Amino acid sequence: MENWLDRTALLLKEEGLKKLHSAHILIVGLGGVGSSAAEYVARAGVGEMTIIDGDRVDVTNINRQLPALHSTIGEYKTDLIKNRLQDINPNLKIHAINRFIEPDEFDSLIKNRHIDYIIDAIDSVSPKIYLIVAAKRNKVKIISAMGAGGKMDPSKVKVTDISKTREDFLARTIRKRLKKFHIHKGVKCVFSTELQKAEALQMTDNTGYKKSHYGTISYMPALFGLFAAAEVINYLTHKKED
Repeated sequence: MENWLDRTALLLKEEGLKKLHSAHILIVGLGGVGSSAAEYVARAGVGEMTIIDGDRVDVTNINRQLPALHSTIGEYKTDLIKNRLQDINPNLKIHAINRFIEPDEFDSLIKNRHIDYIIDAIDSVSPKIYLIVAAKRNKVKIISAMGAGGKMDPSKVKVTDISKTREDFLARTIRKRLKKFHIHKGVKCVFSTELQKAEALQMTDNTGYKKSHYGTISYMPALFGLFAAAEVINYLTHKKED
């Protein structure tokens, strides 16, 4: 019987598998982007993960989020993803935090857990900024997902430095806010050059971080997650120059 990582080993060899097995990845946000990123990082053989999200599955998540089914409505996304990932890799060491992290907690979270790479899949501006700033302050690699909503063309999804992003409203806002922390570059981003469809925007009455949202198609958030996972895996195995 083949080991479940035999096909991966043909590409990465034993050395690459060892690097992944010894790595600890932090994923913040388990929506359409984060849940897909978590799955494909786990399927590559990463040995330790911390996953964070305070949301429970809602019926509106079903069109795009991996843990969202009619049978899982009301359950914590962290619990669902943790169980799924451990079913993929029973030896995975996984820490699930099913609450939203306060801005002043990101620093200690990163310091105390010896993180090798962070995937930022947060969809609200303020916590996204604080996570990026904490990652830069602690000199931990981070890839941040920009706006997958309001877009439908998979061929226009790219990975680049935040200073080179374009045609993305969220990225524009993040760039502007990061300047206040004297961060102008050095943050990898997944984004799309496709113009967002203005008619897909809906304002909300939410009094929290998120004031609006774009309509989303099933595959775009997942594609952003796959690009983020690929960047992390290639960096950790040194298959791609940073």
